[in-house]
Amino acid sequence: MTAEYILVVDDEPDIRQLVREILEDEGYEVETAENASKAREIWAKRKPDLVLLDIWMPDEDGISLLKSWQESGSLCCPVIMMSGHATIETAVEATRLGAYDFIEKPLSMAKMLLTIENGLHARQLEFENRELREQVSIATELVGTSKVMQELRNKAEKIAEQSSTVLIYGMPGTGKEILARYIHKKSTRANQPFIKAIVAEKEFADMAKKLFGYEEDGVIHHGLLDEAGNGILYLGDIYKLDKETQQGLLNMLKQGHYTRVSGSNQIPLNTRLIVSTTHDLRDDIEAGNFSEELYYLLDMVPLAIPPLRDHSEDVPDLLSYYVDLLTEQEGLPYRHFSVSAQNFLRHHPWPGNILELRNLVQRLLILGTDVSISQEEAEEALGSYIPVYDEGVGKLPTSMYDLPLRQAREQFEHDYLSWQLKQTKGNVSRLAERVQMERTHLYRKMHALKIDPKDYSK
Repeated sequence: MTAEYILVVDDEPDIRQLVREILEDEGYEVETAENASKAREIWAKRKPDLVLLDIWMPDEDGISLLKSWQESGSLCCPVIMMSGHATIETAVEATRLGAYDFIEKPLSMAKMLLTIENGLHARQLEFENRELREQVSIATELVGTSKVMQELRNKAEKIAEQSSTVLIYGMPGTGKEILARYIHKKSTRANQPFIKAIVAEKEFADMAKKLFGYEEDGVIHHGLLDEAGNGILYLGDIYKLDKETQQGLLNMLKQGHYTRVSGSNQIPLNTRLIVSTTHDLRDDIEAGNFSEELYYLLDMVPLAIPPLRDHSEDVPDLLSYYVDLLTEQEGLPYRHFSVSAQNFLRHHPWPGNILELRNLVQRLLILGTDVSISQEEAEEALGSYIPVYDEGVGKLPTSMYDLPLRQAREQFEHDYLSWQLKQTKGNVSRLAERVQMERTHLYRKMHALKIDPKDYSK
């Protein structure tokens, strides 16, 4: 378990030393400050998990410091006030400004430790409640008993024991965030925050500020890395990251610290980074859109999620899981899939992967009336599906236009190469000639698309 980080602010050196020794004996990581100025300096470098703050200090009192944190919007953790001469009015004012609790001097170490424990527990509950709000209708388990899913769970659990950066590959809708959350749950950081952000091209101008935080007019604005603290930061669609932010991320991973935009303090990196992409980042490197050096730092522990069509035997389990999830979290009426409906859906190609399955279940729970979902109803809900590549006609069907461009391209590439492999009976040399691709690049492409030439050599 990662140690919580506590900042102790008190102008009396004996108290600072005593509290530090006791808290370190209890397994906490501790930093001390003798005045408000030093506390601000430490605060700017690293966000604490909890603060013990004395009220009466020279130059600037603890109430004023607390008020400045609260008014700047940077109050990010429980603050426990300490004083030997405080009035009820002072305690009320501190509470109004966001203090978690108040303890009197001379300090009772037993009471102090209990108050700290309660404050950290309250912080953890806040994280968990936020997680629950974010996870409504989002799966939190890697569902399925297939060999593919068993191997994926085993790899994820081994990776969870480490602290290295993880790069998750997977087509849209395969459950990359679910896998990242599973790693978090199985790791020693499970009691720390899981913060997620999906990179969007429209946020180029603000992405560095969003990620690293920024300083403006002497006010610190915490970023996602500050928010994640000792936990995990999950960045989806990493290939969309602008070059400036790529460089900042590269510097951070190489140096072990980062600097806020317009700031000068070097903040140590305590967060574990998990990123994901829908395709091979080497394509982006070749196109000049992604840093090759950053790629190799991110790709230390690669993990690939297969498309649902590669483990279709898990479809019945997934249908049941999402029925239970949606009925519990969204209050939808319970229904179950008939055996014929399950069998039909097992043979559906699922171009939208698990996300498509989840949306189908939700649609059937909302619109249906009978408790049992028939095959006919499932077929109607899916609509008339046309294969992405029609071997008989040899052309793209109209349904391709319903897919996002990148997903449509990946679907086409998969089915196109599969069809060509059938014609060459799995001979990659002949395939390279037919599709006019260099063999090394072709092998990479087939690996990314989960195509094994041996499957076509029979």
